[in-house]
Amino acid sequence: TRGLKRKPMALIKKLRKAKKNCVEGEKPEAVRTHLRDMIVTPEMVGSIIGIYNGKTFNQVEIKAEMIGHYLGEFSISYKPVKHGRTGIGATHSSRNIPQK
Repeated sequence: TRGLKRKPMALIKKLRKAKKNCVEGEKPEAVRTHLRDMIVTPEMVGSIIGIYNGKTFNQVEIKAEMIGHYLGEFSISYKPVKHGRTGIGATHSSRNIPQK
């Protein structure tokens, strides 16, 4: 059972088609995918892939350094926390409301 399964193989075929149809010297058309668990192969280098993050497709150009990594690593699926001031009820000291 070596090689790629059906869904990853379909993505590879779409990438080949996009590369074949593009003008020489230009970037190929982006191919959208939900396959975040697919490993980047050497054949994919130079392609543009729209990786789904649960909300939108983030366009990523595949480079040689990405080989062996998962596609999902290049499309963050959560919004990083921006730590600001504490809200009400966040700490015990915030329960002590000063009286006027």
